[in-house]
Amino acid sequence: MIVDDSLIARTVLSKMIEQTSDLVLSAMANCAEDAIEKLSKVDVDIILLDLEMPGMGGLAALPEILDRAGGAQVIVISSLTAEGAEATVTALSMGAADTILKPRPSEFTSDYRSELATRIRAIGLSSTEPRKTCFVPPVKKPRQTDIAPKPANVIAIGASTGGIHSMCQMLHDLPKFIDQPILVSQHLPQSFMPVFARQLEIAASRKTRIAEDGMAVIPGEIMIAPGDGHLVIALKDGRPVARIARHTVPNGCFPSVDPMLESLAKSYDGAILAIILSGMGRDGALGARCVVDAGGTILVQNRETSAVWGMPRAVAEEGLASAILSPEDLALRILSSKVVTKWT
Repeated sequence: MIVDDSLIARTVLSKMIEQTSDLVLSAMANCAEDAIEKLSKVDVDIILLDLEMPGMGGLAALPEILDRAGGAQVIVISSLTAEGAEATVTALSMGAADTILKPRPSEFTSDYRSELATRIRAIGLSSTEPRKTCFVPPVKKPRQTDIAPKPANVIAIGASTGGIHSMCQMLHDLPKFIDQPILVSQHLPQSFMPVFARQLEIAASRKTRIAEDGMAVIPGEIMIAPGDGHLVIALKDGRPVARIARHTVPNGCFPSVDPMLESLAKSYDGAILAIILSGMGRDGALGARCVVDAGGTILVQNRETSAVWGMPRAVAEEGLASAILSPEDLALRILSSKVVTKWT
């Protein structure tokens, strides 16, 4: 379903869908109220939702759209304006699965159609695959089986598509006495990062900063990777500080989870708890291996609650995950785990 008040946008997006052989356009709506009404009459897997519309508007209508969608996932069609970023990240924290930038009319190209189709396929397949009987991969011990998991002096979180909602849920349930520093790498454009930082700060009730080169890692605070670089951690005079790296990584993500985890495995000598949440692709799998080999622990989000079970699955199928859980149960696992102890 396409929900957009712009006739031009609806027309172009509908043609893109119709020109893609494995996608079917179920319905179009020119406002949120129209979409809510039509959702009771048609079956959809994906909703392309414009947030900036007259009347109720996409953001205000999102909870009811999700409620009536019958498990369908929402992809937000976002603008690059400050207002667009604010609304988009809010929508992602509320349960929208992904966002794609809304181009100007001249930018509706074949590349845009390809990117849109790729996201629809990935998210649509995740929403339509049977989940109750999902494959649960084996969980192996780390290669260095003689080394027990180390108490965590840092918590690291990696996420992409669908990860913001899961992250907010998990961090909301994490009490303040868990005062390890929390480092986050989330796939988002640079312009969205200040809004994302505010959303995390509200959800977690913790001070949240966008990483800058040389910034100190502070217990109890959240530090997130900037949109234009990877967050890596190095030691300066024996204390962990942020470094911003901009090298290309094999998975092509920017920022990437892998460099963050790889650097933490070295600078924290394996005293790490890393959590991989919903997302497309395999980002985090290489870094997770480094963490486990150094004596750290990996938890991943389960398939049932993931918008896209790509990143968590890649880690789990490598046998690196100690547990495969929902965001709420991940928070409980952190609380009950002997791996995480009160910061001293």
